[in-house]
Amino acid sequence: MGDRKQAGDEEFRAFVAGRWPRLMRTAFLLTGEQHAAEDLVQSTLEKAYVAWRRVGSADDPEAYVRRVMINAHARRHRRKLREFLAPRDDSGIAREVPDSGDHISRAEDRGLLLQALAQLPPRQRQAVVLRYWEDLTETQAAEAMGCSVGAVKSNAAKGIAKLRAIPELADTVMYGGRK
Repeated sequence: MGDRKQAGDEEFRAFVAGRWPRLMRTAFLLTGEQHAAEDLVQSTLEKAYVAWRRVGSADDPEAYVRRVMINAHARRHRRKLREFLAPRDDSGIAREVPDSGDHISRAEDRGLLLQALAQLPPRQRQAVVLRYWEDLTETQAAEAMGCSVGAVKSNAAKGIAKLRAIPELADTVMYGGRK
C-alpha cells in the first residue's frame, strides 16, 4: 500500500511540475490578480491531490484539473468576490514568459487587453481565455466550462465582439478565428 501511495505522490508531483505555468496563466486570466490566481491553483491542486487516483487515471488529467479550476473560480465569482485584471500597482507581479506563438501575450497593449477582458461577463471571459489563450477546441472548452459547444461558441463570439469594439485593440483581437 505504501509503495502505491508513494508512486501516486510522485506522479502527482510530476503532473504539478509540468502543468504549473499553464495552470497559473489560466488562473491569472480568470481572476486577474496574481495572488488570487495562486490561491485558485493551490485550492484546485489540493482537490486534485485528494482525488488523484481518479484524476490520474482519467483520459486527460489536465482537462480534469482545468474543469475543477473553472468550477472553483465560478463558485468564488458567485460569492461576488471582486476581481481585478489590471491591478493599480503591478510592480510585484511576476511576468509570464509568453509562448513564442502567443501573439496576445507579447502584445504591447496587453494591459489594455487585460482591462478589457476584466469587463467581460464571467462566462464570456472563460470562453475567450480557454479558446484563444489556452488554444482549446470548442469541445475541450465546453467540457472545462461544463456547458454545450454551442454555449462556448456563443460566449466566445460575444466576448470577441466586445473586445473588437474597443478601437485600441483593433489590431490585437482575433478576427474570424485565431490571429
